Amino acid sequence: MENAKQFITYTLINLILVGAVVFLLRRPQPGAMEIVPPPPTPTPSPLRVYVSGAVLKPDVYSFPPGSIVKDALMAAGGPTSEADLDSINLAMPLKDGMHVFIPRKGEATPAAASALSSPTRSPLVNINTASQAELESLPGIGPSLARRIIEYRETHGPFGSIEDIKKVPGIGESTFARIKDYITVR
Repeated sequence: MENAKQFITYTLINLILVGAVVFLLRRPQPGAMEIVPPPPTPTPSPLRVYVSGAVLKPDVYSFPPGSIVKDALMAAGGPTSEADLDSINLAMPLKDGMHVFIPRKGEATPAAASALSSPTRSPLVNINTASQAELESLPGIGPSLARRIIEYRETHGPFGSIEDIKKVPGIGESTFARIKDYITVR
């Protein structure tokens, strides 16, 4: 009887072990893990800015997005002793194609540098002669709309009144309402 108990015990242990081995062998094996890298983020192109006026090394410089006028001033070797830094906004963000003009003390800031003026004394932008950068300084006017204004002006001639800018595709009443106080045709 004791041999029968031992036989049954060993048989049950063997069945449990065989069942465990079969279970483990039949379980699906993990496949090769594939690591998928995140999609590449587009590298922003550098901003090209012309720096001139009362600087030590006037030239065209490249800057990363997020740069400000002070960065452009420092890249151009810094201001000369005659520079009038109070007449420009050193914290203004740079835009591609922008012209940063550092005036000398007593010198008027040219219209091309109007984007650098403080908001309280911003001169009007002449839509008949404005560069793309000057047009982009207007509220609601981005690069493509500025190009369309220039193309329209080159094709149809100068604007007779500021209201004529509404003839440019993409400039409706709402855009005109935002820019009318900042533009001129004189």
